Parts: sequence; C-alpha cells; structure tokens
Amino acid sequence: MKVAIIMGSTSDLPKVEPAIGILKDYGVEVNVRCLSAHRAHAGLSKFIEEANNDGTEVIITAAGMAAALPGVVASQTVLPVIGVPIAGSNLDGMDALLSIVQMPSGIPVATVAINGSKNAAYLALQIIGTKYEAVRAKLLEERKAMEEAAMKANEEVIAKYNA
Repeated sequence: MKVAIIMGSTSDLPKVEPAIGILKDYGVEVNVRCLSAHRAHAGLSKFIEEANNDGTEVIITAAGMAAALPGVVASQTVLPVIGVPIAGSNLDGMDALLSIVQMPSGIPVATVAINGSKNAAYLALQIIGTKYEAVRAKLLEERKAMEEAAMKANEEVIAKYNA
C-alpha cells in the first residue's frame, strides 16, 4: 500500500503532516515531496512518472493560492488524485479551493475542505480499502469508535440538561 503526498511549498507541511500520520498509522507507505507546479515542473513530472510505475495507488496534493499542483498532477496520471486547498492568502484558501474544484472534464481531482488533509488521508484509505480488506476493516472500526464517542457525548448532554 502506497500513497504519494506532494505539496507545493514547505510552508504547506504543517497542514499536510496530519495526513502523513494517519496514513502511517494504517501501515501505508507514504512518499512525501515538495514540488511546485510552477517552480519545479520538470522534477514534478519526473516524480509523477515514478509514481505511475512504483505501486503508488493514490496521490494527495496540497497547494494554496493558484493551486495548479493538483491539476498538473492529474493531467499526468490516471491514479486517483486528491486535492487539499491550503489557506495562505487574503482569500483564506477560497482561491485554492476554487482552482482545484474547477478541473476540466476528464481530468478530475477529488477535493477536500480547505486545510483538510485529514480527510484527504481518509479518502485515500477508503480508495485503498476497496483492495485491502485490513484497511477497510480498520476504517470500519474507527467509524464505530466515532459513533460510540458521539453517543456518549449525547448521553452526557442529556444527563446534564434534561435531569
């Protein structure tokens, strides 16, 4: 199991680290790069070609502002690409969000919330989980734990405010 994570700038790393941790917790090999679509396009293309041939199953991309990175990556692979818009300008990430979701037909990029690398990791795990039963089972266990925590919180609210 292998996921590539590409960010456009090292300033994106704090927003990407949660995804790296989640994927590693699930036993996924994570290959992380910092390759700007604008400043390092040749290196980016080389890495995408490697990912196309090394068993990578999903590529997560994180970019802010013009956020060309997810689309450039998607244009060079048929692997699932997940875009994480990063807030970094006066527009609070809306510029990146709109750039990532407005892909032309035939070159899709799945897009999560602004700064939503955790959900990018979980989406990658769901994709991988269609092939690996152990990942799928662990995701189901985690969902069950989330439900139990939510129901416990509900019971605490009921006890406190409805007594």
